[in-house]
Amino acid sequence: MITCFIRYEIDPFKREEFATYSRNWGEAIPRCGADLVGYFGPHEGSATTAYGVYNIESLAAYEAYRARLAADPLGRENYAFSRRERFILKEDRIFLKNVSSPAGGK
Repeated sequence: MITCFIRYEIDPFKREEFATYSRNWGEAIPRCGADLVGYFGPHEGSATTAYGVYNIESLAAYEAYRARLAADPLGRENYAFSRRERFILKEDRIFLKNVSSPAGGK
């Protein structure tokens, strides 16, 4: 199991648009095969940093999941929404493996 951490830099004046985007992924991501931990928007401190976090079996499973997400009607709509509204200024993703006990174990 690996965990994908997506770090977003968002427009601070479009936080509601990011919240809508996040709620849409809350439906589409699990349906397409990833275990969504959640989307996290600004609350205190930075007004521009947000995160999306989900677990997936492997990088091969991730590739298949991304194809399903791109074909999913809500997935397509959400991608178009983000391009149209331009609330995401920057997006970085990293895949990490849990190495702590007991969850990460050996």
